[in-house]
This record gives sequence, C-alpha cells and structure tokens, in this order.
Amino acid sequence: MTAGTPRLPLGSRMRLKQARDFARVRREGRRIVCGSLIANWQVLPVGSSPRVGVITTKKLGNAVVRARARRLLREVFRLHQHDLTQPVDLVLVAQRTIVGKGLAAVESDLLAALRRGGILKT
Repeated sequence: MTAGTPRLPLGSRMRLKQARDFARVRREGRRIVCGSLIANWQVLPVGSSPRVGVITTKKLGNAVVRARARRLLREVFRLHQHDLTQPVDLVLVAQRTIVGKGLAAVESDLLAALRRGGILKT
C-alpha cells in the first residue's frame, strides 16, 4: 500500500447483521432498483461509519451462486465506501440478473443506483 492511499477495510463493524437493522433500513429508508440489484439505504448521523448488508435468495441458485453474489456486492461496496457523500446503512438485494455477471458489471449497477439516489460524490 502506498502513502496517501486510503485503507479500504470491510470489517465486522461495517456489516449489518441483525434482522431488525435490515428491516429498519427497508422500512424507513429509500429504495432504488438498478440492473442486477436493489439498493435500500438510510442516512446515518455525521461521524458514523457506513455499513452494508447483503440479501440473496434461493431464487438466484445454489449456495455457490448466492455466495458469489454476496462477495461481489460486498467488494463493490468496499471499494467505493469512501465515495459516499454521507454515512449510510445500505442493504443490497441481489436480483436474478446478477448470476454470471462480473465485478465490473455489478460495480456499474451499484454506482448508477448510488448516483440516482444522490449519495455518491461526483
């Protein structure tokens, strides 16, 4: 890692884990459908760190397919967590069209959704 490059961790503290947190974001937050994912988010107070949670259903495929979708979505969030205008709790729901897509395609979908939501730095 070179000097000046920000660290891009995605540790345990940066993940949504409890069902009540997922439900709160989906109930009280905003929602955008874009390509291979649905993005739900709720703005957090300044000074908080952004958190992400990923939902994959059995409709996507077997466990291997679902795990790959989760890894792709978490990795795209990890790479762009510092590009958010404000901290958010973000719940990403994988759509069937994510199956077979690569990192670049999923990244494009997430960035488009965040841009449309107005929470991505220009």
